Amino acid sequence: MIKEMEIYLHIPFCVRKCAYCDFLSRAADEKTQQEYVKTLIKEIRGYGSTYYDRVKISTIFVGGGTPSILTGEQMQHIFDALHQSFQISKDAEITIEINPGTVTDEKLCLWRQAGINRLSIGLQSVNDEELRMLGRIHTYGKFLDSYRAVRAQGFQNINIDLISAIPGQTLESWRETLTKVAELEPEHISAYSLIVEEGTPFYQMYGGSGENKKETQDSLLCGEGTHRYLPLPDEETERAIYEATDELLGRYGYQRYEISNYAKEGYVCRHNLGYWERKEYLGIGLGASSLVEHTRYHNTSDYEKYITGVEGHKDIREEMEKLSLADEIEEFMFLGLRKTKGISAKEFRKQFGKTITDVYGKELKKLESENLLVRAGDRIYLTERGTDISNAVFIRFLDP
Repeated sequence: MIKEMEIYLHIPFCVRKCAYCDFLSRAADEKTQQEYVKTLIKEIRGYGSTYYDRVKISTIFVGGGTPSILTGEQMQHIFDALHQSFQISKDAEITIEINPGTVTDEKLCLWRQAGINRLSIGLQSVNDEELRMLGRIHTYGKFLDSYRAVRAQGFQNINIDLISAIPGQTLESWRETLTKVAELEPEHISAYSLIVEEGTPFYQMYGGSGENKKETQDSLLCGEGTHRYLPLPDEETERAIYEATDELLGRYGYQRYEISNYAKEGYVCRHNLGYWERKEYLGIGLGASSLVEHTRYHNTSDYEKYITGVEGHKDIREEMEKLSLADEIEEFMFLGLRKTKGISAKEFRKQFGKTITDVYGKELKKLESENLLVRAGDRIYLTERGTDISNAVFIRFLDP
């Protein structure tokens, strides 16, 4: 029996690391990029004998890093290997992440020929000063050039990534970003709140301590020139930003279907929905994570180990965790409740052979009484207040 599966493919290269980024990515020369593409294709082909007759690929997501940094021919070779090694559904959603300033008409044309039908553009802000603070490589004007080129090439499913609550941002500047982006009418908008991650320049400025933090605040190099320290928005401003996002995008016809994601009718991201609904996915490339046959694992994040491992036909998987029934029940709850429509009690019983009331009856009642959760027929979902403090709600479903 052929089952459905998703693929995530990782390209760990970028022009320059942004000040807030903790993803597995780095700048690299052409020789390194070519070496990686060659090894990636070898990894892809290695899965052919295992999966070609067993799975049908419903979505592919090429992330990074900045996948659009590769040449059009390199991406075409990667997709040739994917099509030869897997059965890919005719209506598969195939996404590539791109950064403004890294796309050309030639690349766009070759991507379409390869079957790519959805683009996710990393904009983050329409304010050039905010972009410099984030360490982005582009201006808003350069983004507009890339967006127009994408539309001219016929792409009809586009996401734009935005980041709120960045240093120095006000409610007014965020509303300006939302309005200008919504007026461009992309099919999908992802609006994430900045998380200051350890190991980033932003952490040294906003999350570290002592002299190192003070020195970094006094002078942080973000792109061209030295930029002064700007404080993060306070809690009240963050709350206002969150409320404004839902209200403003709603007026432009975008519906929130997950905590940070908005789409026009018919354009939810099927690949990300697969993560939240715990569909099986295969991660290919450096550090890529997978969920296959009740097991979570990821490829090695060590570049040399990855290259030599694939070339030497060695196992590059690390931290393999066979999920227990309790693990899967917990994931069903805290991943599924990220969606605005929440989870299905019938689906819970179908997957786990017991009712959701058997497992979480007392907790569900308590969350309802606290106005954090709603039960309506078969559906269970977060209230607006529950969404505001979603992480605190999710914790309540651990260790049933």
